[in-house]
Amino acid sequence: MSIRIIADSAGDITQEEARKLDIEILPIKVVFGNEEYLDGVTLNHRQFFEKLIETDVVPTTCQITTYEFEEVFQKVKEAGDEAVCITLSSKLSGTYQGARIASENFKDCVSVVDSENVSIGERLLILRAIEMRDRGLSREEIVAALQREKKDIRLIALLDTLEYLKRGGRISPTVAFAGEMLSIKPVISVQNGEVVLLGKARGSKNGNNRLIEFVNMAGIDFDKPFCLAYSGLTDVLLKKYIADSEHLYRGKVEHLPVSSIGCTIGTHAGPGAVAVAFFCSNK
Repeated sequence: MSIRIIADSAGDITQEEARKLDIEILPIKVVFGNEEYLDGVTLNHRQFFEKLIETDVVPTTCQITTYEFEEVFQKVKEAGDEAVCITLSSKLSGTYQGARIASENFKDCVSVVDSENVSIGERLLILRAIEMRDRGLSREEIVAALQREKKDIRLIALLDTLEYLKRGGRISPTVAFAGEMLSIKPVISVQNGEVVLLGKARGSKNGNNRLIEFVNMAGIDFDKPFCLAYSGLTDVLLKKYIADSEHLYRGKVEHLPVSSIGCTIGTHAGPGAVAVAFFCSNK
């Protein structure tokens, strides 16, 4: 018997990474008008942003269905294995609810965990589950640890544009126009499973300073996984942030793990976002 780790694609772990990590990533559906794609399977992160930038269509995402989870859980049971299934925040999607309902018939072998996060915040919880699986912990031990530790994860991001928040109806066109005229860069976070505004800055330099400030206040636990990420077709703004924040990481790690942001957050953040996710050391 082995412990399987199952998660949705909102954690921004690619299918190639999943194979290397020996986990299973279930794709969320991405819809552009009449075109439907499977996140990370028929549409990768770069292709998603190419379509996002080139079209005026506001994409939507569709949660993984209960039936799809049941199919995967049935395979786990038939193999005589157990599984820990990690989903994006239940406050951002119905995916967790679908997984939980599906698991009702598999309580003896499947546990579902609401990450209360998304993107690289969810990714960190998945990586912790993998670490514990590889150390030989039981399903119950892994779940108990994830439920405790997920409260310590911080995901903080600096957005480069307000355009996509406007497209998605998150802010009004008037607010977006004024913000773009003043080069306002919002800093957002995920708290208690929801996306919240932490602060604003005028211009990229000040934006980087605010992001560094919020990360420094929380403190990074370098004994656990952490990750930096960017959205869009280039990592230029991430490289600028890394140069500005070099003092946070100097002497702490040999290299900075970097990921790309996918469709779940990318739809609203747009290109040019810079994100940092870590376990908080200043509790």
